[in-house]
Amino acid sequence: MVDQLPNLGREKEMLQEMGFDSIDALFADVPMGVRMNEDLPLPEAQSEEELLADAKRLLGSNVALGEKVSFLGAGLYRNFVPSCVFQLITRGEFLTSYTPYQPEVSQGMLQAMWEFQSLISELIAMPVTNLSLYDGSTAAAEAITCAVRVHNRKAEQKNTVYISELTPPDRCSVIYNYCQGAGIEIKKLRHHENGLINLDDVANAAGSCAVYVEQPNPLGIIDGGYPALKEIIGEHTALIVAIQPISLGLVEAPGNYGADIVVGEGQPLGSPITAGGPIYGIFGCTKAYLRLMPGRIVGRSIDVDGKEAYCLTLSTREQHIRRHRATSNICTNETLIALMGAMHMSLLGPEGLEELAIRNMAACTYAKQKLSSIEGLSIVHQHQSHFNEFAIEVPDTGKNCLTYLEDKGIIGGFDLSWWYPDQSNRLLLTFTDQTSGHDIEQLATELQSWVNEVVA
Repeated sequence: MVDQLPNLGREKEMLQEMGFDSIDALFADVPMGVRMNEDLPLPEAQSEEELLADAKRLLGSNVALGEKVSFLGAGLYRNFVPSCVFQLITRGEFLTSYTPYQPEVSQGMLQAMWEFQSLISELIAMPVTNLSLYDGSTAAAEAITCAVRVHNRKAEQKNTVYISELTPPDRCSVIYNYCQGAGIEIKKLRHHENGLINLDDVANAAGSCAVYVEQPNPLGIIDGGYPALKEIIGEHTALIVAIQPISLGLVEAPGNYGADIVVGEGQPLGSPITAGGPIYGIFGCTKAYLRLMPGRIVGRSIDVDGKEAYCLTLSTREQHIRRHRATSNICTNETLIALMGAMHMSLLGPEGLEELAIRNMAACTYAKQKLSSIEGLSIVHQHQSHFNEFAIEVPDTGKNCLTYLEDKGIIGGFDLSWWYPDQSNRLLLTFTDQTSGHDIEQLATELQSWVNEVVA
């Protein structure tokens, strides 16, 4: 009979090799609040019929975003995706394909990947684009560590990067997670009360490894000061700009005003929100960062017969398995979701993307007009240009406002106190091409009723 008891001697040997004297010491960095020492609260064993009935009950409690009037965005956005995208992506050639290690039998998939890279390069105006990362947050973190690898030797402020103080905490968390082990110091760039970046503060970042900003910024503001950033920080500091891809139908691409690395959340192009994932991250850069950029790249060449051929180039997955030589711990990507983005972009074309951006911005502008007439409610940074979202200040907590709107069948937006604890009476409202004029009028009516109740 095989002994099922743990080999305590072997466990002690492994702990000693790692420099720990107990299992508790090994897991000391795991906060007590997230540890679970008791048994999992699982129900008794069930039959197949009982399991199916339970699953249907649980799934029945879900509410799809499209079933309610919704003004929730804050990073993920509902845009119309043509039905043919979902039809094409479920074809076996795309759905079941894996990493194309053998290019001679994967030319179709490799070409589709290359087309994605080409479309993103044109969109963000960068010469080099990878095949996507996991999401916008990992793309931002990878951009920062890539910039440090390139600039650390020349930087006056070695191992130092500056990021916008408005950067959402969830993204900051990923960035800090990447940077802490590498010894990278993160400092914050202030914004003025009008929501625009403080260019005097940016001047302090000159000589650091990188500056990271978002356009539009997390409050939906299109910051007109960004084209001056590269001139302020200089050639030896990387300018990293995170974008909302739909906005580039109207807003200047960062590659045209000096960005060294462009990242972003690709989800608005091609992908539904699907409870937060899967989604994909955009990453593009100039040639100076090519050899140290993360992820994988598909290249186009000419084969021995003089025909066009595609293959993974410059970097392979195996490189990243060798941790001491790796440029990144990301050794794969969200290929299927990225291809959905490529299909969406191909169907839109330049004119279609511009029209989609106009619809987003028009809905936002109309909402600003309607809500600004409500006494007791104010538009934060009202005189700035917003793309598809803006913040409002309400006479009570944002939480109470959202509860009231939910009772009226409206998903009322994002409580900004989740990002900025001192802004408990502010909401971030999002408007896309899926927001109708009637939706906005309904929101204005219900907000007016709630404000009247609160101030009465």
